[in-house]
Amino acid sequence: MKADIRRWALAGVAALALSLGAAPAVDAKTFKWANAGDVSSMDPYYRNETFLLAFLENIYEPLMRRDESLGLEPALAMKWGQISPTTWFFDLRSGVKFHDGSPFTAADVVFSLNRASSGGSNMKGYFTSVKAIRKVNDLRVEVDTAYPDPLLASKWAQILIMSKAWAEKNNATVAADATKNEETFATRNAMGTGPFMLKERRAGEKTILVPNPSWWDKPKHNLTEVIFTPVTNPATRVAALKAGDIDMMYEVPPQDTDNLKKDPNIKVIEGPETRIVYLGFDHERKELLESNIKGKNPFQDKRVREAFYRSIDVEAIKRTVMRGQSFPTALMVAPGINGYVKDLDKRPSLLKPEEAKKLLAEAGYPNGFEVGMDCPNDRYVNDEKICQAVVAMLARIGVKVNLLAQTRSKYFTKILRKADFGPGDTSFYMLGWSPAATYDVHNVFESLLQTPNKDTKKGSFNVSGYSNKKLDELADKMEGESDKAKRDAMIREATKLYTEDYAYIPLHQQAVIWAARKNITLHQPADNRFPLRFVQVK
Repeated sequence: MKADIRRWALAGVAALALSLGAAPAVDAKTFKWANAGDVSSMDPYYRNETFLLAFLENIYEPLMRRDESLGLEPALAMKWGQISPTTWFFDLRSGVKFHDGSPFTAADVVFSLNRASSGGSNMKGYFTSVKAIRKVNDLRVEVDTAYPDPLLASKWAQILIMSKAWAEKNNATVAADATKNEETFATRNAMGTGPFMLKERRAGEKTILVPNPSWWDKPKHNLTEVIFTPVTNPATRVAALKAGDIDMMYEVPPQDTDNLKKDPNIKVIEGPETRIVYLGFDHERKELLESNIKGKNPFQDKRVREAFYRSIDVEAIKRTVMRGQSFPTALMVAPGINGYVKDLDKRPSLLKPEEAKKLLAEAGYPNGFEVGMDCPNDRYVNDEKICQAVVAMLARIGVKVNLLAQTRSKYFTKILRKADFGPGDTSFYMLGWSPAATYDVHNVFESLLQTPNKDTKKGSFNVSGYSNKKLDELADKMEGESDKAKRDAMIREATKLYTEDYAYIPLHQQAVIWAARKNITLHQPADNRFPLRFVQVK
């Protein structure tokens, strides 16, 4: 192990060094990288989370994938389209093999789509329009939708395809339920068709991938081994990168960016991300789970939501917490996403504490109140620090916020809606969302704003339980509307509905900041995915 590790002088460094191993310097094709948190499962339907899906896209593959410009391109499907407004076809790539050498066929696609839309799967929101899925022959699948869904192919770029035979053999035919901490064989094992194969998985310690020698595509990488290690402490990650014990770190803390830019052996890769980080309220319960107010829910009063919203200074968060590396917003969708309405992206002015207290008093809370808040500490850039800033800002208006910040696996298990669409266990929370499936605002309406509905699968990530009948109607209409002018008018009206109702508190579009050694070349998409197939070690 390198002698300069001793200079780190940080807790956990020795354990990190051991987990990474001491690969010889001549082995230039071993790629070692780190992130704040681990991949929570090897099951591609366990959680609809960017980091998990991005990692597993190196092992499993979808029918259609995103190219370097985020456009759709063929993957396991060579061709797709609509036979009629409500019938899609997918013609599959021939000659594809799973990592165990078994052939990929339409039976695997039908199995995977059914598995992803049922059981404990967290991907059900991508099947809201689907009526029937059928195998036509070994290389063709057809799908009937209940209504025209022109975005279906884009949605399914998120759905990774599993082997039917492998899942059946290992009793993993049903997706485990993350909200119940369930596990199956697929939780800790993986077997796909992708460019990399799972060699070793030690949850919380390291995951090792090796290239798939039988991959159908022409590799653009030159890697012989990939070692991923979760490293919670940001200073430890930075020190490991500077020492050369990792080649790349995903999600650089803003406070370390300038320091890394000064290092001649390191390059910082940065740009705006399509993700919006926001705060949500429990609109659904008649009484909050975590509050001193009994018998009613303060967040069901718009005046309370407004007082919260207009007391949070996003510019101060940008300046002091994010070190200038965020883009404050009033919307739940970022610029660059189809359906972004620029002139509505204007936050209302901040309230003085006495003005916010007046609103709370009018709502029946002259002395403020107490409420719990859930926040991850290893998912978004400076997530816990942002939540701490929010706690301090709300204290000024007489609201005592009891913050619970924990690792993403525990956090998501607590807050997300259950498999039966029942509410998660949270009253006030932070979350982030990028409509990376479609790059269209409808994904935001359908996933985050429509009333949660087990039958239609809409509102699957509406943790708040927010419900607005008019917005539901507009979202349903815009989904199948082909006239751009009519669709744009619906988007504008629906956007005004949720912003004027203070349904959520959008904070900012976060920046994507990665750092790597100078001998590494990679591709950084705006959706913050990390495709290993583009990585080169020189």
